Amino acid sequence: MVQIRRATLSDVGLLTGLVEQYRAFYLQDNSELTEQFVADRISRDESVLFVAEVDRSLVGFTQCYPSFSTVSLSVVWLLNDLFVEPEHRGQGIANQLMDEAESAARDAGASRIWLRTAHTNLPAQALYESRGWVYDEVFKRYDLLLGA
Repeated sequence: MVQIRRATLSDVGLLTGLVEQYRAFYLQDNSELTEQFVADRISRDESVLFVAEVDRSLVGFTQCYPSFSTVSLSVVWLLNDLFVEPEHRGQGIANQLMDEAESAARDAGASRIWLRTAHTNLPAQALYESRGWVYDEVFKRYDLLLGA
C-alpha cells in the first residue's frame, strides 16, 4: 500500500538518497550538499515536498516551488521534481504524487502548475500528457548560468 504524504524533517535522511538518484538521471554527481539542500527546503517552508512511502520506505517524491505570475496576477507553482525508484515504477505512484501536488496547488489558490523535463524523457512526457498537461509551444526558455 502506497501512502502519499507531505515530507518532514525526519524524512531528510531517506529522501536524500532518492534526490541523489533523481539528480543522477540528470547527470549530476553525488553531492555532500544534497542533504542540507533538502533539509533547508523543508525547514524554511520554501517548497512543497511530497513523498511516496511503501512499507516504511520512501520510494518516490515530488517537489513544487510556489511562485507568482505578473501576467496572470496569480500564484503559480513550479513542479520542479518528480521521481519514483525504478523498481516501483509502473504502479501508479507518479500519478499519485502528481494528484497530491495538483490538489495542494489548487488548495493554495494557484492558477496553474508548470514544469520542464528533458526532451529525451519520453516516459515522463507521456505521463504529463495523459494527465492533461499541455506542451508549451508559445514560450521559449532561456537560462543564464551565474557560476554560483
